[in-house]
Amino acid sequence: MNTAAMHAILIENLKQLKLSSMTKNIESELRQARENGISYEEFLLNLSELEIHHRRENGRKRRVKEAMFPLFKPLETFDFTASPQLDRRLVRELATGEYLKEKRNIIFMGKSGTGKTHLATALGIEACTEGHRTRFVTGCGLANELIEAGDKKGLTRMLKRYAGYGLLVVDELGYVPFSKEGGELLFQVLAERHEKRSVIITTNLGFGDWTQVFGDPNLTAALLDRLTHKAHVIHCNWDSYRLKETLKGQARVTHGTNSL
Repeated sequence: MNTAAMHAILIENLKQLKLSSMTKNIESELRQARENGISYEEFLLNLSELEIHHRRENGRKRRVKEAMFPLFKPLETFDFTASPQLDRRLVRELATGEYLKEKRNIIFMGKSGTGKTHLATALGIEACTEGHRTRFVTGCGLANELIEAGDKKGLTRMLKRYAGYGLLVVDELGYVPFSKEGGELLFQVLAERHEKRSVIITTNLGFGDWTQVFGDPNLTAALLDRLTHKAHVIHCNWDSYRLKETLKGQARVTHGTNSL
């Protein structure tokens, strides 16, 4: 069999095996191997690493898409200078995903506009990169989704789905009070994940005010007992970014008007 025929069969075999990156890069890798006298082992290693990198990147993109983040906000875009009280070392440590292995939760507490959602999203993106199936949802959205599941069969299926995510991010817990049914269903989701899967929560309420949202003091106490067990609780006490930007904008407008 001549070289051209073997080459054609090789390409076809790679396609049959669904090794798309190896198929795409084999020409350039063969050329580089011939020019540099690369061994068979190194050639195969280089080609296989390209395939692995390609699959990892595709998997990351798929998981980020499935997570349904409202905006793509990675950690490198977070303004640490505007949040001087934030423990950067802890945030960098959390970005490694060690808390996921330890089945620990993260709770970001603070007023609106302090970057809680950005931090939660950034850690969610890191989790996707590390291969963890992730889901982002608001507290109100999750409660409504569970209520709307309807019959017992649909609800059971949805509870199982939310229990299975490697990381669940529940944003804006506390902004809207839940109905009795919504609070109980949300409790089921979070309680089921206790010591099995991690949860990241952002909230504008202190723990003492959570009864305002869930209604039942006993249910609230039981939920807090589970959520805070071994959790990282991060208090976001700095000024609102959005308020700062608004005030800056108003100052520029005022300055511009006065200069006319």
